[in-house]
Amino acid sequence: MMFWRSVVGKLAMTILLLVSFVLFILTILLLEFFENYHVNQAEKDMLQTANQVSRMVVQYEDQQLAQENAELVKDPLSRVSVIYSDGTSWASDSTDSDLNKLNADWLHDDDELKGAFTDDENVKKQTLLPDTNIEAMVVGIPIKQKGAVFVYQSLDIVNQTKAETTKIILLAAGIAIILTTIFAFFLSTKITSPLIKMREAAVDLTKGEFNTKVPILTRDEIGELAMAFNRMGRQLKFHINALRQEKEQISSIVSSMADGVITLNRNGDMQITNRPAELFIENLYYENDYDIAEDRSKAPEPLTKLLASVIQDEREATEEITTQGRTWVMIMTPLYDQSHVRGAVAVLRDMTEERRSDKLREDFIANVSHELRTPISMLQGYSEAIVDGVAESKEEKNELAQIIRDESMRMGRLVNELLDLARMEAGHNQLNKETIDAGAYIDRIMKKFKGLAEENDVTLHLDKQLETESIVIDPDRMEQVFTNLIDNAIRHTDDHGFVAVTVESSETNVYASIKDNGAGIPEDDLAFVFERFYKADKSRTRNGKKKGTGLGLAIAKNIVEAHGGSITVKSTKNEGTTFEIHLPQQA
Repeated sequence: MMFWRSVVGKLAMTILLLVSFVLFILTILLLEFFENYHVNQAEKDMLQTANQVSRMVVQYEDQQLAQENAELVKDPLSRVSVIYSDGTSWASDSTDSDLNKLNADWLHDDDELKGAFTDDENVKKQTLLPDTNIEAMVVGIPIKQKGAVFVYQSLDIVNQTKAETTKIILLAAGIAIILTTIFAFFLSTKITSPLIKMREAAVDLTKGEFNTKVPILTRDEIGELAMAFNRMGRQLKFHINALRQEKEQISSIVSSMADGVITLNRNGDMQITNRPAELFIENLYYENDYDIAEDRSKAPEPLTKLLASVIQDEREATEEITTQGRTWVMIMTPLYDQSHVRGAVAVLRDMTEERRSDKLREDFIANVSHELRTPISMLQGYSEAIVDGVAESKEEKNELAQIIRDESMRMGRLVNELLDLARMEAGHNQLNKETIDAGAYIDRIMKKFKGLAEENDVTLHLDKQLETESIVIDPDRMEQVFTNLIDNAIRHTDDHGFVAVTVESSETNVYASIKDNGAGIPEDDLAFVFERFYKADKSRTRNGKKKGTGLGLAIAKNIVEAHGGSITVKSTKNEGTTFEIHLPQQA
């Protein structure tokens, strides 16, 4: 069945049917032609014989001699009958024993043959001989004033000749059809072989095998088609590779982008997303209580609303979206298919840190202004009191001067801490590391706070577990860290409380913790205690025990991180706070 559907089968059958039809028509015409030719030739020979006999009858006075000569000129298979005008007749012999002598009365009575007697014209007829079943051909010519001559023979001779001719014609036609069939298959195979190769190569191209080549077997149109096909394969491979490289490049760019990228079609289906965009989508689904596994390709509502606006207005749109505590700015641009908007591409930028930096900058200005306003106001007020003579006695003037001095020192301390913090955050924090005795170092620091602890009725406890006495640190910077943490712990611990300092050292690590059982830090404030000017005491109420600029922990964190370490805090409200420091040591 596949053969008849192939080009080879169709072409071969077309050629075979065309040649068969031509041979069929030619055979019919040839058979008709040779049939008429043999009949006409037989009639012509018989008429020629009749003419010779008639001339003999006319020329020879001796009828016996004429009859003997007639026997000589006639065909052995035919018979000659001479009908004289006086009613007598003569018939020759014949090797065909089935041919009987013609009856003169039958010849005179036949409508077609009697013309030789009455009309003096040649006659011919194919008829059954009287008293026989033999079909014969009869011709006759008149003899002037002497009667007529008839020559007849059986049609079997003509039919036999026709059969032989028909056999030869049919044999030639059969041979022609066989040769045509072989030629048709050869020609169709020769023509279609390159086409089959090209079909196989085309199938290989669809599978991505672009190195497939069609052999060029001829230099005709099919050969040129094969050359064009090979050129097409090379060009297709080049363009596919270029598109693949472009796709991989775009995919790499999109994947490596810090911004989220989402491509959507007109129906709101997400076609391309990168990891930041997927995190954004998951947050949106979670926040709106959507089933993420239900349809991951469908964009959530904020994107579909902005997409509808972009498609309708056919211009870029921007929207800020806040989800799960993070702020995203989304810029959506239409994608065109010629003049038709086929979708949009959305670029998502996480602006949380920028917004946080803006807020920290604003808070920094507000905090600095707040921290400076009080001492400046006090300096201005007490200095005016001295200038205006409000303080008359020396004791009063000394008291006001002491307040002015304390506030100026407080301002100086704030400015110095700001400068130190700015220098550290700018990367200009130069450490002067030294190898020191850890035990003596921490004992010296603890002695500094012995008086402050007794003054605040706080028990100060030290626990040393030193596997190695020598540690490598910047002693001045780390003393600033311990001073800040211990001072904060004492000042935020109520009477009869305790502050426990633990120091551990090994060959690779130094661990220190400052633990108190004071007021603690609220859970909501734990994540921000290392920010500049951040204070858990939101009302900024100050008393003698709780003074500070809000910069100490930020400075401590920068110093510890400059040493390559880390500082963490744990706290429970009204139960206490623990600060932990981990410093790596050189192996």
